[in-house]
Formats: sequence, structure tokens, C-alpha cells
Amino acid sequence: RHSETEPLPTYDEVLVCTPDTTEEEVELIVRRALSSDSQNQKIYCLLGAEKLVYKVSKQLEFHFFRLLQSSTVPDYRFIIFCNAKAHNSYVITAFDTYKVTIPCCSKTEIQAYLSTHLKVPCGTAPVAQAFEEPYQQNVKFIFSNQAGMGR
Repeated sequence: RHSETEPLPTYDEVLVCTPDTTEEEVELIVRRALSSDSQNQKIYCLLGAEKLVYKVSKQLEFHFFRLLQSSTVPDYRFIIFCNAKAHNSYVITAFDTYKVTIPCCSKTEIQAYLSTHLKVPCGTAPVAQAFEEPYQQNVKFIFSNQAGMGR
């Protein structure tokens, strides 16, 4: 469903996967998605699930189908995002029957949506003022190869 007024996901709804993602992290988000508390309209997401190592991918499949059988939530919301070109991913194979291709929005539409939802309210985030941009946003990604750098 496409809506410009819908909020961005919260921290507990999204797991960004890397080869270092643990079995426990994957199990936790699956439990959140399939628990009776998930009726609160949250949409739980795994981003980049093709990056999970084989062992964690197997655990994702195991926990998902085990919890699905015991879940009393008929309309859970759980989305697994994978790169369509990652043909050797176990996750893509395991969840192939659920696969849906999502039409992309234009870059302009995505930028407009993000600029609406990521603006800093006036006078609230002095850290955001460190970035010299025409509009202040409260989300910045800073990556570092060294621990403790870029926080």
C-alpha cells in the first residue's frame, strides 16, 4: 500500500542484515512479527536478507515456519527484502513461494517522501545542525571500518 502519510518504520520493526547478523536477531524479529502483539499494525522487515550466512538463513526458515504454525495472528505483516540478483541465497530459495516483485517508485517520489518524514522539528536536534544542507534531517548514516568511529 502506497501512502505518503504513513510513518517510517521504527527501530524494532527493521533488521538490516549483514553476514554478521546472528540467529538470535533473526529469531527476535520473526517472534515480533508473529506474536499476538503484532496486531498493532507494525510491518516487520528484514532488509538485505540475501546477505545472511547459510546457518542463519536456515534458522530464519525454521523459526518462521515453526512460529507460523503456532501463531494465532491471521494477518501478520512480515516482509523479507532480497536483492533479486542474489540467486545463490538460501533465503530466496526457502521463501520462493511467497515471492512478490514490488514496483519501484521514482527517485523523486522516494526523495520527497523521505524529506517529509526525516525533517527535524525546529529547535530540537542540535546534532542535525552539524550537517550543512538546505533542510535538516534527523537521520544520517556514517560508516566506518574501525570500531567506535563514526558514531
